[in-house]
Amino acid sequence: MTRVLMAVVTSMVIAVVGTAGAEIVRRPADDPWARATPARPVRVPADHVAHPEYRIEWWYYTGNVRDGAGRAYGYQVTFFRVGVDAAPANPSAFAVRDLYMTHVALTDASGREHRFADRLNRAGVHWAGARTDRYDVWNEDWRASLDDQGRHRIVADAGSFALDLTLSPGKPAVLQGDRGYSRKGVDPGNASHYYSLTRMPTVGSVRIDGRTITVEGSSWMDHEFGTSALDAGTRGWDWFALQLEDGRELMLYALRLDDGRPSAFSSGTLVERDGRTTALAVSDFRLTPRRSWRSPVSGASYPVEWDVSIPRLGLTLRVSAAVDAQELRTRRSTNVTYWEGAVRVSGRQEQAGRQSAVAGVGYLEMTGYSGAKMSDVMR
Repeated sequence: MTRVLMAVVTSMVIAVVGTAGAEIVRRPADDPWARATPARPVRVPADHVAHPEYRIEWWYYTGNVRDGAGRAYGYQVTFFRVGVDAAPANPSAFAVRDLYMTHVALTDASGREHRFADRLNRAGVHWAGARTDRYDVWNEDWRASLDDQGRHRIVADAGSFALDLTLSPGKPAVLQGDRGYSRKGVDPGNASHYYSLTRMPTVGSVRIDGRTITVEGSSWMDHEFGTSALDAGTRGWDWFALQLEDGRELMLYALRLDDGRPSAFSSGTLVERDGRTTALAVSDFRLTPRRSWRSPVSGASYPVEWDVSIPRLGLTLRVSAAVDAQELRTRRSTNVTYWEGAVRVSGRQEQAGRQSAVAGVGYLEMTGYSGAKMSDVMR
């Protein structure tokens, strides 16, 4: 569940479409946007395409890769679409119907360095967009698309760093929540259609300061679309996407309330080696912060080491940041400060009275630690 924080970016909308446009984005009830419902089936790969009838949509990739010398890198590429006007009165091709925001990040775990870039553009052939007939989303020359063999291609050049990666689905898509309907709050409309590709063998290259490096590893894709807000009193969330070396994957998210407790709508999914899934309720897992890092830029303090306990599954994990300083300050796009970065996983599995070691990699996203709480952002 992540990326919902990007839905209402009032200050950036004002810059592009003016105050009236910002009011449209702030109050989704004013326009006839579609709402996520359990009745709508989610179909993959057909649903990779854009869904302009919904107000909010994002395509999200993270991955952990290595070069030939074993040097480790993590990456994030996220495309956000925010609907500005569901039924524009102006028929002009220049009318602003959607805004596109993109975040691109690269972590050199071995070099202890994190780089980030972001963009905001209105929809338009030469600016940004997403097709509805096939999977192709772009923001200027940053792009994610699907080839004829079903492979995902990600290309993003941010100047001081760049990515050119090809991802192949290694498992069937996981339909999160109730067959792809993911509740985020008390109002049934506060939901999204949400699916994941949890293990995608990845090859390609990264470029750092002009040096191109061949890499391979594994990635994770999320795609969500809906028209929703967060319940009042939601401070933020902590979202984990973990790939274990034994072939399993684990997704967990905790929506944090003002008093620090997790919302009842927090949940998770364990994906077995063969793609079978086990749904996890908030009562099934515990997330305990162990160590924090304070950003010298924003002053926010983020838990960068966690204990994850799932007694029902006999699984106990330690999740640690590959690099502490993986904060994103998105002043050019969504104007939200959050932490998202590569993590390392260790722990143990207890089963039938036996213990075995567990290890892996993944990504962690943490919001609501800097600035406004997310339920205020998501008005």
